[in-house]
Amino acid sequence: MGKINGCLKCLFIFFNVVFVILGCGLIYLAVRATAMSIQQMSSVGVPGVGWIWVVAIGILGISSLGIYAACSENELALKIFAGFMGIGMLIMLIFGIIVAVQRNQIKSAFQSTSNELVVPFMKDENFKQMLDAMQSTFKCCGIVSAEDWGNEIPVSCDCSSSNTGLGTYDNFGFGSSGCKSKPQGASGPAKVYDQSCGDVIFSVVDIFFKVAMGFLFGFAVTALLGLLITLFMIHQVKRNDNGGSIAMKSY
Repeated sequence: MGKINGCLKCLFIFFNVVFVILGCGLIYLAVRATAMSIQQMSSVGVPGVGWIWVVAIGILGISSLGIYAACSENELALKIFAGFMGIGMLIMLIFGIIVAVQRNQIKSAFQSTSNELVVPFMKDENFKQMLDAMQSTFKCCGIVSAEDWGNEIPVSCDCSSSNTGLGTYDNFGFGSSGCKSKPQGASGPAKVYDQSCGDVIFSVVDIFFKVAMGFLFGFAVTALLGLLITLFMIHQVKRNDNGGSIAMKSY
């Protein structure tokens, strides 16, 4: 009879096998990314590829250690695995908090941006062409507001009740952008999009921030659960060993 509860051991091994598969998948992605960086950027390294290798090997190695520790019911291996889980949980929490803080800072920067700060960019014809194309695609007008265009509002800002855009970050990036009257004294469409393209840009960027936070905090919770289960398994191993020793002595 094993020292660890059979159902708990099977559950623990199952989740570690899942992470072994995930680690193998990340290694495959790292190999492909490395090959692409060698072919396309042989003279310039890609820092992100190195991090993919570190994460992939780390997940694969720690998960393999967990499987070995559970199968062998080795107390030392379980303690080492618990240590990795604790360190991993702290690292994921720290990076998750950093990402959350950066998201709030970027959100504040977008909200506090004034029309005066956009003026230098609006003098660049390439920037104006890019903004004009963005307005047609995402149903928005200006970086901060339609006033960014001065007295000449482009046709791409033309808004009607049937046009809908991506919406602002306040409603999770989807919905109707709405229409409003053009700035007084400006030429162009009578109605323009109420939503600014700055809101659209932040909505897109915010998706990546939310995915990153979900990934980091999700792994932190997973590491916490792994740590708790490992500590319980260590307790079972110790209790079984102590019980066996007492029985032998009394005999």
